[in-house]
Amino acid sequence: MALLLAATPAHAAEFNGAELSPLWGIPFAGILLSIAIWPLAGPHFWHHHFGKIAAAWALAFLVPFAATFGPGAAAHGLVHALLAEYIPFILLLTALFTVSGGIYIRGNLHGSPVLNTGILAVGALLASFMGTTGASMLLIRPLIRANDNRRHNAHVVIFFIFIVSNIGGSLTPLGDPPLFLGFLKGVTFFWTVGHILPDTLFLVGTLLVAFFLLDNWLYRREGVVPVDPTPDTPSFGFDGAINFWLLAVVVGLVLMSGIWKPGIEFDVYGTHVGLPGLVRDVGLIAVTLVSMAITPRDVHDNNQFSWEPMKEVAKLFAGIFLTIIPVIAMLQAGANGPFGAVVRAVTGANGEPIPAMYFWATGALSAFLDNAPTYLVFFNTAGGDPVHLMNDLADTLAAISAGAVFMGAITYIGNAPNLMVKAIAEDRGVKMPSFFGYMAWSVGILVPLFIVVTFLFFR
Repeated sequence: MALLLAATPAHAAEFNGAELSPLWGIPFAGILLSIAIWPLAGPHFWHHHFGKIAAAWALAFLVPFAATFGPGAAAHGLVHALLAEYIPFILLLTALFTVSGGIYIRGNLHGSPVLNTGILAVGALLASFMGTTGASMLLIRPLIRANDNRRHNAHVVIFFIFIVSNIGGSLTPLGDPPLFLGFLKGVTFFWTVGHILPDTLFLVGTLLVAFFLLDNWLYRREGVVPVDPTPDTPSFGFDGAINFWLLAVVVGLVLMSGIWKPGIEFDVYGTHVGLPGLVRDVGLIAVTLVSMAITPRDVHDNNQFSWEPMKEVAKLFAGIFLTIIPVIAMLQAGANGPFGAVVRAVTGANGEPIPAMYFWATGALSAFLDNAPTYLVFFNTAGGDPVHLMNDLADTLAAISAGAVFMGAITYIGNAPNLMVKAIAEDRGVKMPSFFGYMAWSVGILVPLFIVVTFLFFR
C-alpha cells in the first residue's frame, strides 16, 4: 500500500467497470472456493493458514490490477475498500462481538424443543434492535450450552443462522448493514418495518414451526440423552450486565452517524470520510476497549470467550472486500457493463423495475457477495432517489431490502454473523456442515419459502 501511495498522485481517478473483463472476478471466485473446499480437503492446513490464503487471493487481484490500470487506480480502490467499507464494518463487528461476549447468561438451560424455539423467537426480535451480530453473539453461547448433551445439535445452529443472524434483522436500519446504508442514503428509519413486516413475520413464523417439528422429532428419537456436561445452577441471570449499557452506546453511535450531518468531511486519497463516521469508529474502538477493561475475567471464562472467531472473520472478509472491488465495479457499470444481463433482467420492456426480479437478483448476489454494496448497486439501479423509491417504487425498494437481508442466510459468507456463529459452534464441539453441506440445508429449506414470498408480496 505504501508503494502504491508513493508512486501515484494524491487524487487518483476511479476506474471504469465497463472496461473490465469478467476474468477479473477470478480472485473473488477463488477465495469463495477456498472457503468452501479447503476446510474439507485440508482442515489442518486451512486452520493454520486461512489468513495467508485470503491474502494470496487479494494479491492475485491487486498486483495484476496495478500493473494493468496503474498504481493510482489500484491504490484508490484499496483505500476506498479499507476506509469506506472494511474498517467501519470490522470495527462495528468487533464492538458487538466484544460487548455481547462480555454478557454471560447464567443458568443451565436444558435444550428442549420448546426452549430452543423460544430462544430463536427472542433472537429474531432482538436482531432488528441490536443488530444480527449483537443478537447472534449474545444468544449463540447459551443456546449451544443448552444443547451440549444432545446428539443432534447442528440443526439448532443452522436455524439460528437462518432466523437470528439474518431474517430477524430486516425491520430497522440497526438490524443489518444494507438497511443501514439505505438509512444513510435517506430511507426513513421506520420505512422498512412498515413495508416488509408481513414478509418477515411469514418467514420467521414458518421457520419457527419447521424448526420445532424437526427438533421435536430428533429430541424424541434420541431417547435418553447423555449426562449434561454443564452443571445446573441455582439461579438464572446476567453476569457482566454493565455491557448492556455499552451495547446501548453502540446503537447510539450508529444512529448518530446516520442522523448527524455537520457537512465536514476529509478527502483521503480520493475517498471522502465524514466526521460522523470518524466519531462513530473512534467511539466503537473506545467501547471495545472499555468492555475488555470492565468485564470480569470469570465472565469471559464462563463464556469461553476467544478472539479466534473474530480473527477468522476479519482475515477472510479482508480478502473478500478487496477481491470484490472489480465485481462490484462491473455491476455498477449497469446495462453496458460485463454483467449487463443482470441489470437488464430486473427491468421491464417499458423501463419499469420488476420487484420480483429485484428480490431475486439482489438476494442471489447477496448470498455470495457482501450484501451491503450489493444493496447499493440495486438501489442505484432503481434510480437512487430515496423519496421516489419510498413512494412510487415502494415495492421495488422493499424487494431490494428483503432480498439483501433474507438471502444472506443462503451461505456462510452471505452475512458476517454466519461465519462467526459457525466458528463459535465448531470451537465448542458442534459438528457444523461444510460450506456446500450448509447450502444443502439453506437451499432445501429457504429457497422454497423465498418462492412463496415472491408470489405473496412481489408479484
